[in-house]
Amino acid sequence: MSAPATAVPSAPPDSLWGPYLSERQWGTVREDYSANGDAWTYFPHDHARSRAYRWGEDGLAGISDIEQRLCFAVALWNGRDSILKERLFGLTNGEGNHGEDVKEYYYYLDAAPDHSYLKMLYKYPQTAYPYEQLINENGSRGLQDNEFELIDTGVFDENRYWDVFVEYFKAAPEDILIQVTVHNRGPEAATLHLLPQLWFRNTWSWNPPATKPQISARGAAMVAEHLELGTYYLYVEESAELLFCDNETNVARLYGAKSNGYCKDAFHEYLVQGNRSAVNPLARGSKACAHLTARARAPQRRFLRRLQGTHAPVASPALLSPAAEVDMGFLDKVKDAAGKAADQAKAATAVGKEKIEDVRLGKKINDLCQEIGALVVAQRRNEAPEDAAAQIDAKVAESGEIEKQMEANNVGGAEPAS
Repeated sequence: MSAPATAVPSAPPDSLWGPYLSERQWGTVREDYSANGDAWTYFPHDHARSRAYRWGEDGLAGISDIEQRLCFAVALWNGRDSILKERLFGLTNGEGNHGEDVKEYYYYLDAAPDHSYLKMLYKYPQTAYPYEQLINENGSRGLQDNEFELIDTGVFDENRYWDVFVEYFKAAPEDILIQVTVHNRGPEAATLHLLPQLWFRNTWSWNPPATKPQISARGAAMVAEHLELGTYYLYVEESAELLFCDNETNVARLYGAKSNGYCKDAFHEYLVQGNRSAVNPLARGSKACAHLTARARAPQRRFLRRLQGTHAPVASPALLSPAAEVDMGFLDKVKDAAGKAADQAKAATAVGKEKIEDVRLGKKINDLCQEIGALVVAQRRNEAPEDAAAQIDAKVAESGEIEKQMEANNVGGAEPAS
């Protein structure tokens, strides 16, 4: 009798990894277990950094496997924010004078249908993020008032912000090169803390007993081991500081209960609050990050890292090759394979520097349109001032001039950001 044939594992599909990580998981019906169905107050933004999600995860410019078991995203801190920037911030339905509204500036610049190439831009202020100001000012405005936007707070004045470009180059379904390029757009040197994060969604707390996955340190790499997904390696710069905790709720902060272990908000506690005991000294857990720092007046600095599974083909660059040693030409080859020409990628980078001015001009047009609309309504109700028609004509003309300025900015093109 012949021995039974050994099953050959099938190759993972190209769609195994992609931009499946949501922008916001807090304040959603997916995480709502309230008695009255009020998802906004049951899981607010203030809880997101400290409270484990059940049905999904969120992150900044992130990716995950198709079942969102293992996730990757970047976190940022400018040294002044009150919290670590791990996810987008916005107003809830009750906080915004026109309903829920994200208060961030981010742009999806490029994407291949098979996720072999992805590119996103996030604009991060160098001053403290005005969380309370956005909530309070919008809360004081009525339905007929203009919205108070992030650009109105002045945090982008004098271009004091970082452009953070995040790109993904997929060499194989389980071999992903990640490039983060930061541009200091301000007039002075500034410090940016960059924390590429790798973590498992908490699937073990809800239906125990369950096998808990783990991430541990191996040299300059993070090793993520999952019973079903397999083993993944995230390679980072050797100078990076590796930090570890667990994707578990900080019950002490949220509910005043006794907390055990190293909780989800450990990196915030470690970096922002200076609590060095918040992270696991044994260098293991279900959430990990590499802490990198950029301080420069120079326009840009690049960080390369690599996420690779054990099923990555031999044809791709060596498994144990540090991310810093990846040939930059290889990234261009991946782009070309995804049908993305180099000039298209440069053009996407070039528009980044003009985005803030476009935001200002677009906001002005939006305000003018709302003002015109209010005057028209007032005319129909016979409540308009005597010069309402003249005001409308002036605002229409002003809006037209702004549109011409925006067209001139964009049609003329821009030099690639240096």
